Amino acid sequence: MRTKIAGIGHYVPERVVKNSELTKYMDTTNEWIIERTGIEERRYAEKHKETPSSMGAKAARIAIERAGIQKEDVDFIIFATLSPDYYFPGCGVLMQRELGITNKEAGALDIRNQCSGFVYGLSIADQFIKTGMYKNILLVGAEMHSMGLDFSDEGRGVTVIFGDGAGAVVLQPTEKEGQGILTTCLHADGTHAEELAMINPGSHGGFHLGTEKYGYPDPSVPGGVFVTQKMIDDNLLSPNMSGQLVFKTAIVKFPEVIKEALGNCGLTTQDIDIFVPHQANLRISQFVQKLLRLPDEKVVNNIQKYGNTTAASIPIALSEAWEQGKVKEGDLVCLAAFGSGFTWGSALIKW
Repeated sequence: MRTKIAGIGHYVPERVVKNSELTKYMDTTNEWIIERTGIEERRYAEKHKETPSSMGAKAARIAIERAGIQKEDVDFIIFATLSPDYYFPGCGVLMQRELGITNKEAGALDIRNQCSGFVYGLSIADQFIKTGMYKNILLVGAEMHSMGLDFSDEGRGVTVIFGDGAGAVVLQPTEKEGQGILTTCLHADGTHAEELAMINPGSHGGFHLGTEKYGYPDPSVPGGVFVTQKMIDDNLLSPNMSGQLVFKTAIVKFPEVIKEALGNCGLTTQDIDIFVPHQANLRISQFVQKLLRLPDEKVVNNIQKYGNTTAASIPIALSEAWEQGKVKEGDLVCLAAFGSGFTWGSALIKW
């Protein structure tokens, strides 16, 4: 028994935000952004009308239809995001409600593995299906970064990278020879957790970080404040990233975890038919492609159009590649991601 992707779909918002639009808010240029990231444009969801769960539902409906099942057949939901609708509850139940399948009372699991969220979710679903616990798992990655970005010179290094969107797959058991998920590899190292993070709002109260620096009140006073005026005044409610450290670590971990997966299956990089990396930075993908000696026709990159959609980036790219006929039955598909945490992972799928 293995796990197959029975249906796949994606959704990206209508609004296209080109690099030239960002120059209105921060000191940057189209050339600067392309040189460092490869990104030419990204999509932003419609404020107060779209959310990660509503976008996820749109992608999910497509995946469900392509899987040839009814939405009521979904018996478990896994939702990966770093930009949830609410602090709690998670997006899984909100999307379930959006899809109109609450009467099924299927379980919903939210995972917070950021850029690696889809690969982690794929591995979790694989275990559930292999054990026979579930037969139709809906796995969704969706992000609405545009609501939490800092559109100033200070936030430029992060803001130019990220976009909104959602991707979804329906996972089912298969006994067909040579089909399905062959292996998944998951890793994490929290040593540099704050180097790619959105620290506030949070319950850390300055722990690890320094109370005053991060805007929390006197720790000797009982109780606490989740969001303080200092956080707002000092712009402490935006994500931060140490770009060089992330880049240097990613170009090591990406090829490592891909070779680990290939080794688990007795395969080599030459056996890969399609490589779909997490769309973090075009320069990272190109560096890894060169290390693995993969030709352009075997690598899927769409960060130029959508930016980095973190948990949504792999399913969006995989869905587009499938729609374009680049992913065919029998192909060996390699997925890999690296991101905040740091967390990273890979998967090999025989399509």
